[in-house]
Amino acid sequence: MAVNYGSKRIVVGAHYGLRDWLSQRITGGLMALFTLILLCQVLFTSGEIGYDKWAGIFSSQWMKVLTFAVIVSLLYHVWVGMRDIWMDYVQPVSIRLLLQIFTLVWLVGCAGWAIQVLWRL
Repeated sequence: MAVNYGSKRIVVGAHYGLRDWLSQRITGGLMALFTLILLCQVLFTSGEIGYDKWAGIFSSQWMKVLTFAVIVSLLYHVWVGMRDIWMDYVQPVSIRLLLQIFTLVWLVGCAGWAIQVLWRL
């Protein structure tokens, strides 16, 4: 965003626009693709849907790695969205920084929890 005051041009903002837009589309696409893969595994695997079936789907190492990659994508997707919300709607810099730090700590905690859940199966 640029503010024009006569002949002086003051540029404000962090200029994340295209990069963030693109990362949101890529991470969203990856999550959609993962959902389709998971749905196919659930639909085309015989047996009742229960703990054993879910544990079987996530027992292979490639599925754990793919799931974690999607979780990281989800966390980055959330970070970009929340950061933009905090930057757009929270004006006091100290409160905005506090909310951004809280968001980062929360997302790192979620990543740690995801690792624990995935490699405990």
